[in-house]
Amino acid sequence: MRKLLLSIFCLLAFVSLSLAQSFNNLPVKTQKPPLHGKHWMAITGKPLGATAGAMIFSQGGNAIDASCAMLAATCTMWDVLSWGGETQALIYNPNTKKVIAINALGVAPTGATADFFKDKGMNYPPEYGPLAAVTPGTPGGLLTMLAEYGTMSLKEVLAPAMQMAEGYPIEAQTANQIERNKELIKEWPYSKKVFLTHLGEGREAPDAGEIFVQQDLLETLKKMVEAEQQALKKGKSRKEAIYAAYDRFYKGDIAKEFVRGSKEQGGLITEQDLANWEVKIEEPLMTNYRGIDVYKLQAWTQGPVMLQALNILENYDLKSMGYNSTRYIHTVYQAMNLAFADRDFYYGDPAFAPEEPMQGLLSKEYAKERSKMINPDKNDAKAAPGDPYPYEGKQNPYAGLLQDWGNMQSQYYSPGDPVQDEKYFESFQAGTTSIEAADKEGWVVSITPSGGWVPACIAGNTGIGMSQRMQSFVLDEKENPFNVVEPGKRPRVTLTPSLALKDGKPFLSFAKQAGDEQDQLLLQFFLNMVEFDMTVQEASEAPSFKTLQMYGSFGEHEKVPGGMILNSEMPDWTRQDLSRMGYDISYQDRTSGPINAIWFDWEHGTFWGGSSNHGEDYGIGW
Repeated sequence: MRKLLLSIFCLLAFVSLSLAQSFNNLPVKTQKPPLHGKHWMAITGKPLGATAGAMIFSQGGNAIDASCAMLAATCTMWDVLSWGGETQALIYNPNTKKVIAINALGVAPTGATADFFKDKGMNYPPEYGPLAAVTPGTPGGLLTMLAEYGTMSLKEVLAPAMQMAEGYPIEAQTANQIERNKELIKEWPYSKKVFLTHLGEGREAPDAGEIFVQQDLLETLKKMVEAEQQALKKGKSRKEAIYAAYDRFYKGDIAKEFVRGSKEQGGLITEQDLANWEVKIEEPLMTNYRGIDVYKLQAWTQGPVMLQALNILENYDLKSMGYNSTRYIHTVYQAMNLAFADRDFYYGDPAFAPEEPMQGLLSKEYAKERSKMINPDKNDAKAAPGDPYPYEGKQNPYAGLLQDWGNMQSQYYSPGDPVQDEKYFESFQAGTTSIEAADKEGWVVSITPSGGWVPACIAGNTGIGMSQRMQSFVLDEKENPFNVVEPGKRPRVTLTPSLALKDGKPFLSFAKQAGDEQDQLLLQFFLNMVEFDMTVQEASEAPSFKTLQMYGSFGEHEKVPGGMILNSEMPDWTRQDLSRMGYDISYQDRTSGPINAIWFDWEHGTFWGGSSNHGEDYGIGW
C-alpha cells in the first residue's frame, strides 16, 4: 500500500511539474497581439504614422527612410510634437556594427539668460509660448539622418506628410487637446488660424474625423523639397541635395519667416541662432547588464539614468525576488531614486562647462557603493546625489552645493493625490512620441522626438509649432550647476531612445513617450524581458510602477518625496507592505507605457514588435 501511494504521489508530482513547465512555455494572453515581420518593422505613436513608414518600406526604402517618414507624419499630426521640436535618435549601422547617436536638440536663443527670466519673476523658463522655445531641431535631425544613412530622396520621404498637410482626418486625441487649450491658443494669432477651425462656435477645435488642413506647413515642406530638387537638377548628389533643403530651412526664406513670426509674438530666436545651430552625430553612452550592452544618449538627456540604475541593480538577484513583489518594487524604486538624484544634479549639455562626471557616474564601483545605501526595509525620501568624482580620481568642485542640495524644499509638491492633479500630472508626462524601425539589411532606429506639442505657438506663416523645451533648464546653480540656461546651450531633456545589443547583434530597440517617467518604465520593460523572460508584447503591457521622487523636468519642477504610482490591480498585501515602508501611494489603471519596441529573434531570423495596450501607438510589420 505504501509503495502504491508513493507511486501515485510521484506520478502526480511529475504531472504537476509537466503542466507547470507547459504553462510556463505558453505566452501570457495580451490585449494586443505581438507584431511579426521578416523584412521590416515600423512602429510609432499614431496608426497613420506607422502607415507612412510602411509606405516607404514598400517602395524599397530602408529603416532610416521609413523612420524619417514616420517622424514627418507624426510631426504633421501634432502627436504631442511638431516640426519645431527636437529629435533624438540611436541608429545601429550594420556596415560598421556600431551604434550612432543623433543629437538634434535645439539650443537656448540669444538673450536667454538666467537673469532674463528671473527679472520677469520666473522660477524657471515658461511652459508655453515663444519664450519657451529653443531653436527647432527636428527638421535638421530628419534631414541629417536621411542624408547620411538613408537611400531615398526627401521628396519621396516627405510625400506621406505632405499629403497629410493637404488634409487628413484628425483623431479625437489631438482634436480634444486643441479644444481643451483653445483659450491659450487664442493668444497666438498664427496658432489660432491653424488650430481653431470653428472659431466663434461652441466647439472651436476640429471635430474628430474632420479633414484638418495645414496650408502654411504644406508650403514650408514644398520649399524644402523644391530646394532638394533644384540641387539635383544642378548635378548635386542625393546627399548634397538634401543638405540644400537643410540650408533653406535654417539659413533661407523659411528661417527668415520663422524668426519674424517668433519675434512678432515676443520670442528671442534670431536668424543667427538658426544659422549657427547644427546637428551633432555623437558616440552614445553604454553599460553592460548581465552580458547585454545597453546604449543611451549622452547627459544632455536623462538617458544615462537608466544605465546607472542597471549598474546598481546588477548587485541584486532580481529574478529570485519575483516580478512586482514588494521586495522587487522597493529595490528597483530605490535604485531609480539614487540614479534620478544624480540626474537632477549632474546632467547637462556636455558642450558647455562644467564637464559632467559621466565616467564616475557610470562606473560599476560607484554603482556598488550606491547600492549599499538602499535600506531593504524602508524608503529613503531624502535620497540625494552621490559623489562620482573620486571614481574619476578627482575632487568634487561642487561639494558645497551638494551638501545644501537636500535642503531645497521649495519645489516639494503640496499634499494631495498627484495623479488627480491634472496640471501636475500633465507636466510629469509631458509630450513626446516614439519611433522604432528595423529592416532585413540590419539597420535599426530608435527615436524619441518631441517638442512643439499642442498648445503650440506657431511661428509666423511657416505652420511650424515652436518647441517648449526651454522649461527644462534651471535658473539657479544650486539645483544643477550643469543645466543653468545660457545662450547656445541645450537643456537637459527627458527624451531617451534605447538600443541593446547581445553578442554584438541587435537585441532590442525600445522607447516611450511621457516626460520624467520614460526611463523608469523603459528600465522595467527591459527587466521584464531580461529577468522574467517575457515576450516583447507581454513586457510592453505588463503593469509597472513609477517614482515621483525626482525633481520634475517641466513646469515648477516639483517632486513628491516617497511618491509612488502603482497599478490599480496591485494586491492589497503589496499595497500595505509598501505603505508600511514609507511610500505615499497613488494608483493608475494602466501603468505600462506607452512603450514601442522591436525584439530581434536571431534563431528564426525575424522581428517581434511590441506596442503598449493604451494610447494610439501602432505598428506594422512584413
